[in-house]
Amino acid sequence: MSQSLSNLFVHIIFHVKDHNKTYIRRSDQPKLYAYLGSIIKDNDSIPIIINGTEDHIHILCVQSKNIALSKLVEEIKRHSSRWLKQNDDYYRVFAWQGGYGGFSVSPSLHDKTYWYIQNQEEHHKKLSFRDEYILFLKEYGVEYNQEFLWK
Repeated sequence: MSQSLSNLFVHIIFHVKDHNKTYIRRSDQPKLYAYLGSIIKDNDSIPIIINGTEDHIHILCVQSKNIALSKLVEEIKRHSSRWLKQNDDYYRVFAWQGGYGGFSVSPSLHDKTYWYIQNQEEHHKKLSFRDEYILFLKEYGVEYNQEFLWK
């Protein structure tokens, strides 16, 4: 085969580091999501939807065939954390958690995933982020150590 072709939909989830209690203010969310989208584009990937709440982010994107998921998430978190700290003193001790969740999304579940991310605020009136995240891990059969999940 002379070409390398891919269409990798990925759902990325990560949260604010718990110990610092610096959460994402509602008024800052649209600007942050736009910035996250620009980081994704800078890494040859395509943002589809970005949303979340004060303590976590969901991203649905098409991952470039030229970047590993770990590197893409590292770039997103590193640049956005620095950007938040530079733009507002409120975020001076802001940090993302060390880890992340990355889940493949089949084309048949694209729309369902899109609407799930779009409706995060409504969804979290019924379910905590921690419970949501554990459900994702179980649904995808991801083994995890509870002791290290939130550190």
